[in-house]
Parts: sequence; structure tokens; C-alpha cells
Amino acid sequence: MSADSAFYSIIDYTVDGVDTQRELVEAFAEIQERWVRFYPGYHSARFHVSTDGTRVYNIVHWASEADYRHFVETSDTEGRMAAIGKALESLAGRAEPRMTGVPTYTVVREIGPGPQRLDP
Repeated sequence: MSADSAFYSIIDYTVDGVDTQRELVEAFAEIQERWVRFYPGYHSARFHVSTDGTRVYNIVHWASEADYRHFVETSDTEGRMAAIGKALESLAGRAEPRMTGVPTYTVVREIGPGPQRLDP
């Protein structure tokens, strides 16, 4: 499979348990619904929680880097960041971001399903 042109923002948090995971996912889902999902090129936000209760990943899928950049340039970043801050303060537990810099990525390779490869 060749690389697609999709663009991702991957937000990574360390949390102190499954209850905080659940609260953080709910809070960030609301932020996606209120502040992000209506922008052109937005595809989805997927939330992954670790089975040990210590991590939450929010993977935001954009059609292209240009769509993501347009969102960054035209969205209410100040309002969205304030909403994130408020959401984090309202958690019963503790959540801390783990990303450094701008957490954006492009797909460079994917291995999909298929027959077993038999080398001679």
C-alpha cells in the first residue's frame, strides 16, 4: 500500500486511572464536537485508552496537512485552549500531556491484510 495524504494530530496524555481516562475522553470528545469537527477536511477523532489505565491517545484525522493548517490558522485557538484547560481542571483525577512540540504526523507506510508471504 502506498502512503496516503492523510494528516494526523496525536494527542497523548498520562492519567491516574480508568475513571480519569473516561472523564478525559468525554471532555475531549465534547471539545472535538464543539470546536473542531465542522472544519473542512476533518475526518474523525479516535480515542484510545491503555488497558492499564495510564494513557489516553486522541488521534485526529484530517484529509490533508493543508486542511489541518487551515484549521490552525482560522479556528478560535484561544477559546479551544481555554476549554481544554477547563476540562483538565474539572477532572477528578490527574492528566498530564506527554507530547512535545507539534504532535502532527503523516502516514508513510501501512501493511494491510493479505496472504502469508512465503520466501524461498
